[in-house]
Amino acid sequence: MPDVAFENLLVVALIALLAPLTLGLAPALRIPAVVLEIVSGIAVGPSGLGWVEADLPVEILSVIGLAFLLFLAGLEIDVHRLRGPVLRVALLGFVVSLALAVAAGVGFQAVGWVESALLLTVALSATSLGLVVPVLKDAGQVDSDVGQTMIAASTIADFGAVVLLSLLFSAQGEIGTGGRIVLLGAFAVLVAVTGLAVVLAGRSMRLSDVLVRLQDTTAEIRVRAAVVLLIAFTVLAERFGLESILGAFIAGVVLAMLDRDSSTHPHLRTKLGAIGYGFVIPVFFVTSGLTLDLSGLIDNPSALLRVPIFLLALLAVRGLPALLYLPSMGRRAAAAAALLQATSLPFIVAATQIGVAIELMTSVTAAALVCAGLLSVVFFPIGALSLMRPSTTMSTPTLAK
Repeated sequence: MPDVAFENLLVVALIALLAPLTLGLAPALRIPAVVLEIVSGIAVGPSGLGWVEADLPVEILSVIGLAFLLFLAGLEIDVHRLRGPVLRVALLGFVVSLALAVAAGVGFQAVGWVESALLLTVALSATSLGLVVPVLKDAGQVDSDVGQTMIAASTIADFGAVVLLSLLFSAQGEIGTGGRIVLLGAFAVLVAVTGLAVVLAGRSMRLSDVLVRLQDTTAEIRVRAAVVLLIAFTVLAERFGLESILGAFIAGVVLAMLDRDSSTHPHLRTKLGAIGYGFVIPVFFVTSGLTLDLSGLIDNPSALLRVPIFLLALLAVRGLPALLYLPSMGRRAAAAAALLQATSLPFIVAATQIGVAIELMTSVTAAALVCAGLLSVVFFPIGALSLMRPSTTMSTPTLAK
């Protein structure tokens, strides 16, 4: 057996258990568990008490957790709803976000806060779909036109940010952007061929019967197939010189497209969520806290000032495009949409880790960005929920009609 120790992983797993349990016992603390997981990682890590470090077992599970996080984010996407006026407004909003993010990135680069304005542009342009959907569910708006518009905008932002990060910045080699565009096209063709092969295989009555027979046994055949799809697309993305997170994300999107009729396997997504959110994803977030260079921020007060400024930049870049929703939603719903669209953390964590790895971002700047993302997750959804309370009268939107 390899000479590895699991004490650090034990502490990480314990934090992953206690974070949601604490929030469950104290419902007044209306913050996502991910925030408490990252903060706890900071507290016990090198920037805090120094009890835990990210050793090999923790790092490996953290990488798997990031892949699963992007996989489940892709699984949330319903591409069949991305059409018509909703899609047009979502795309226009993302274009506006990119323009604002470019301006912010150039400004921050000019003052020496970042090495690459383009990397910050991509980091600021995403929205955490996995955090937006639960808020909409709490407000009873997930199936409304307002909710679907927000989901569409978040979907486009998530998808666009992942693709841009993979195309423009990668630790997988020295391939230029033009070469990556060609490789992305080839990767897309291979994904389409794989999807078609899965669809054709699914039409086999014999294979379908076997899948149904084995899906709820110890074989868990559909879960195993989903994991193979996740790993295969991740490996393919790396082989094509793209970021592995793109492969994980696309795997989730493909599975969502293929799994529209879940009548024969209603528990598949629950099982996948159990693996991800019950095990490896919390390891990723706690490890993000362990590796966060918070001491660099604390030791440098001028660097600490970057946190609120990055938070305002995030609100401006993703919030201002919500002005496009005013004619159809009204002010309160548009304001709620602005706050939800500006809620971002998982992608910021991933983007900053890549930026530090390829030496386009310092660990202090990465820590400031992650802290800004933490604050967005703590405060923005609470504000959005207060604006979307059932007692609040909101105009009926017309975008999806």
